[in-house]
Amino acid sequence: MYDVIVIGCGIVGSATAYELSKYQLKTLVVEAENDVSLGATRANSAILHAGFDPEPGSLMAKLNVEGAERAKELCQKLSVHYDQIGSLVVAFSSEELDLIQVLYERGVKNGVKDLALLDQNALHQMEPNLSKKSLGALHAPTAAIVNPWEFCLALAETAVRNDAEIALNNRVNKIQKTENGYLVTTNQTTYQTKYIFNAAGVHSDDIHNLIAEPNFEITPKRGEYYLLDKSEGDVVNHVIFQCPSSVGKGVLISPTVHGNLVVGPNSEAVLRDELDSGKDTGNTSLGLKAVADLAKKSLPELNLRQSIRNFSGVRANNSTGDFVLQEAAPGFIDLAGIKSPGLTSAPAIALYGIEILEKSVNRKFSLKNNYVDSRDKIVFDELSIDEKNEVISSDKNYGRVICRCETITEGEIRAAAHSPVPPVSVDGIKRRCNAGMGRCQGGFCGPRVVEILAEELHKSPLDILQDRAGSSILVGTTKGGR
Repeated sequence: MYDVIVIGCGIVGSATAYELSKYQLKTLVVEAENDVSLGATRANSAILHAGFDPEPGSLMAKLNVEGAERAKELCQKLSVHYDQIGSLVVAFSSEELDLIQVLYERGVKNGVKDLALLDQNALHQMEPNLSKKSLGALHAPTAAIVNPWEFCLALAETAVRNDAEIALNNRVNKIQKTENGYLVTTNQTTYQTKYIFNAAGVHSDDIHNLIAEPNFEITPKRGEYYLLDKSEGDVVNHVIFQCPSSVGKGVLISPTVHGNLVVGPNSEAVLRDELDSGKDTGNTSLGLKAVADLAKKSLPELNLRQSIRNFSGVRANNSTGDFVLQEAAPGFIDLAGIKSPGLTSAPAIALYGIEILEKSVNRKFSLKNNYVDSRDKIVFDELSIDEKNEVISSDKNYGRVICRCETITEGEIRAAAHSPVPPVSVDGIKRRCNAGMGRCQGGFCGPRVVEILAEELHKSPLDILQDRAGSSILVGTTKGGR
């Protein structure tokens, strides 16, 4: 019998598990995929928004600003790549100048700090490569960039170190109310729990409907992106937004924490029967062309020939227009409809959800005497020469570079294989230590990563996946002795 089950281990589920793991509660996270952060968390703009966009008084407005502050603190504690570079919302017409004035006033109401309106001269001094047609901008210095899947993994790993459990490859298909709580049936087994948090992303309405009458609906939206080589990483210094419209915040251009440049997204509806099929996160020539055309409005000389990867992610747009944070049934808490600024808001959403549950059961949960709330991680390329020599002297594997694009060592890869939430795939290693994220996208280091992961997990290389279940790399031998 568990005290709490969290359904879904994207950024919201992992943040909730992290906070719950501090309490004297037996906590389980059930995740449909074979790893954490395989939904919207791994394929997004990687922006921690300042909080000027949501309507004042909404949950989005409240939790965006609170979440941004909490995320900054957590990234420092958990050794997550984070950089507060600020953002600019650029205006290209007199109407858009009026709109950024509205955004400024909205941000002030929401409690966003240090907002400023820039004229054309000030804007072009800050960003000389922007289109000369840009007339001004809203500057939000508190906006930041982050590694989203690293953030999610850090929260999940720390929760496990605090004795939370994570059951991967467990897709929930039935929930039953019992006298003492709920029975949660997955494709693997059935669990008993007193309470449930529904953090199932694009499937959160489906999970809600298993136990309560429908009162919101998810409309999945796909956004496509370009990831450009590090040679383009400094063409802008801030997150560059266009003015928002009815379909979203528009196409952005932003540096990444690893020194690349990310460009996107567009917005396109996804059919429900395409979810989890692979079709939901595919790229299209029309979609990428739309992204390219819109991006060049901001940066006419943008060199998309330096793209090293295209990707897309699916956002959980919902029918209410706000986050759905509610008690749907006794002890069953929805953390649903989490679209942008969901990544930013996740740490605050977790606390808000726990507060709802505590009010429902009319008690405060008791903290553990000693819980872990931090994480140390060796990032070899960021060490000084003396620190590198010290690490190599204790483990010679750190002296052998496997991923030359990103300077990732064998020691880092072997350590990643034994993280508190162990990977089962090459992309799982990539998310944990960045091997394969560079210009060649694993073309050189991939085979060696397969070999190392097979050794560390005591598996055949035939059992090592590229990413999700079914994504086999090797299916048999092609050469052998007689």
